[in-house]
Amino acid sequence: MKRVSAPVFLLFCIILQLSCDQPTGGTIHPQPPNIIWLVAEDQSPGFFPMYGDSTLRMPVLEGLASDGVVFTNAYAPVPVCAPARSAIITGMYPTTLGTHNMRTYNAYSEENQPEIGIPSYSPIPPQGVRMFTEYLRKRGYYCTNNAKEDYNFKPSPVAWDVSGPKAHWRDRPGGSPFFAVFNFEVTHESRIWGRGGDSLWVAPSRVPVPPYYPDNDTIRHDLAVNYSNLGRMDRQLGEIIRQLKEDNLYQDSYIFFYGDHGGPFPRHKRALYETGIRVPMVVKFPGNQGAGQQDDRFFSFIDLAPTILSLAGIPPPKVMQGKAQFGAFRDSTPTPYIFATSDRFDEVYDRLRAVRSKNFKYIKNFNPEISNALPVRYREQMPMMQSLRQHWESGTLDTAASAWFRTPKPVEELYDLQKDPYERHNLAGKGAYRDTLLHLRAVMERWIKETRDLGQYPEKELIGLWLPDGQAPRLPPLEADEKDGHFLLHHPVGDATLLWKEPGTPGWNFYRTPLPSTQSFEAKAVRLGYADSPVLLYEVE
Repeated sequence: MKRVSAPVFLLFCIILQLSCDQPTGGTIHPQPPNIIWLVAEDQSPGFFPMYGDSTLRMPVLEGLASDGVVFTNAYAPVPVCAPARSAIITGMYPTTLGTHNMRTYNAYSEENQPEIGIPSYSPIPPQGVRMFTEYLRKRGYYCTNNAKEDYNFKPSPVAWDVSGPKAHWRDRPGGSPFFAVFNFEVTHESRIWGRGGDSLWVAPSRVPVPPYYPDNDTIRHDLAVNYSNLGRMDRQLGEIIRQLKEDNLYQDSYIFFYGDHGGPFPRHKRALYETGIRVPMVVKFPGNQGAGQQDDRFFSFIDLAPTILSLAGIPPPKVMQGKAQFGAFRDSTPTPYIFATSDRFDEVYDRLRAVRSKNFKYIKNFNPEISNALPVRYREQMPMMQSLRQHWESGTLDTAASAWFRTPKPVEELYDLQKDPYERHNLAGKGAYRDTLLHLRAVMERWIKETRDLGQYPEKELIGLWLPDGQAPRLPPLEADEKDGHFLLHHPVGDATLLWKEPGTPGWNFYRTPLPSTQSFEAKAVRLGYADSPVLLYEVE
């Protein structure tokens, strides 16, 4: 890894700041559309009927797919939840944000990874980076999240109107447009062992076993558990669809269903193969436009934030690396490549980068001495993982299944995804594919430079820059000027969000217009990666 000095890092930040001017103007919808996200955790397309799997019927999702458009090339930029969610909520690559490691900010524990000396920290993103829901809320949207956040950084206090298990569009002020997210945790990796003793919705003898797994009872049982959890999710999702129809909202809303990264199994989650980064995605458009169609465009998670803003008539900020796929600010330029990254997972380090073109996948392994079968303690709880490791240690895995464990792994991998969809036959050393290899290698190297991939720097050095003295830097105080009976608030950090409220009241409001000097108020500035500014208190006597 390269080392990064403080002056170099500061210069890097200045360069980013110069490129982050915000656009102005744009079309404002007279009646902004309602938008709903339905998010399945840890799932690959190959488990779903709309992608050709007939193992288990999912009638609600199948109905949504028949009313909507099925996207066949939707991708997460990282094959694990928290980094992927940082991309979803900002429209940025995690390697540019500094959220590429799993995890950085740990909202679930006071400690993060003490055994390797990694505290919980919130990286300082480039200037202008915000959670995109701030823009929606400023436009008058009621934004709810039910219930998982896990963005790999400390979220803004004004990202959501409500975030929690009771968050729902039905609580919005009358007539407000809304953006509502519902997360379905029943399909999470941990449910493979957590619900392993529950009743199965499909017989293990009926599940298809991918060729990179041995065919045994343990593998089949865990696969059947996942299908069963998907059946449970389909019922939960059905309740949301029922409520939308009951409220006469289904027909005219945008409804997105997607998985937050690939499947819950070994060689899926945490892997840069298609099983780890390709996700199911269905979009139902108002009026069921395009119903029953498939769309094969490349759609990366970094596109979600600008797409939602565009649908709401809000110009996506220039800092966003994704593009609007639909709406008033749609970018119709074809996306030629998908990029994905892999770094630290919990207590285990590695570094891989991948680029996918229409027909080929290129993977660069920066640490070939490290097995792909990383001994992540969390995953080792899964019976399937235990079975695979036992077979590997006893030498009873066949060639296809053992490739994931072997060291050294190849420095470069190249796969023809049309002929080899399971990515089992590495073409990197084949002379007939040398031009393809050189081209995708150059594409990857250019992307690393252009996006300023922070994975090339040691994590602890980045932490030292983001947490001087071991703490997040604090924003300086707000400044207030009194003029004509009003207070004008401003702040020396140009992209800080200014908030105010009446003393003693819950929740913060966006500062939009000067505050009357006849009104008591509290005010502060917030920015991702920083501790909030001191609260400015003004009291009318």
